[in-house]
Amino acid sequence: MRIGLDFDNTIVCYDGLFHRVAAEQGLIPADLPRNKVAVRDYLRRIGREPAWTELQGTVYGGRMAEAETYPGVRDFMVWAVAQGIELFIVSHKTRHPFLGAQYDLHQAARDWVDASLVHDGAPLIPAERVYFELTKEEKLARIGACGCGLFLDDLPEILAAPGFPPQTEPLLFDPEGHHPTVSDIVVLASWDMFRRHVAARCSATP
Repeated sequence: MRIGLDFDNTIVCYDGLFHRVAAEQGLIPADLPRNKVAVRDYLRRIGREPAWTELQGTVYGGRMAEAETYPGVRDFMVWAVAQGIELFIVSHKTRHPFLGAQYDLHQAARDWVDASLVHDGAPLIPAERVYFELTKEEKLARIGACGCGLFLDDLPEILAAPGFPPQTEPLLFDPEGHHPTVSDIVVLASWDMFRRHVAARCSATP
């Protein structure tokens, strides 16, 4: 079995990091909830959209090394590798931020994978199975080219896109319950739920 995984907000949780960097820069009140969406919505509400755009470049670039995984990510990957499952990361992001310092966002993400997704000194996902595409269309094509049987993503618009490969089961990662009524797509609130879903698929495969 081959499983594809989105990167930002699926493997990587930025909630604490966005709040910390925004607070360091004096962009938000200290009592704002510690999550990415709260920071984004606050800055947009007060008319600071450019500050939000630049903040994203800082977090995804210069401060990427401080980002954390969602709970259960490494446990799932260690289990999947032991089952003989091939894991792929397929994401899309611009190469450089729209505003601010021109970090190489693809290299920052790869460096994070190399440092964070390891077990007993070995990579959980080999570098040749990690893809950062520039557009959504290229991401969808890559999912198909990798032959993924399942794909986990936090964006319903990716999973429901006309170009999503028909042979791939779409799975929505939604730990905060932002999309409770997505039709025809299995919604998973945690990586433990994802593991149980994958285990059930494995046991059902002849």
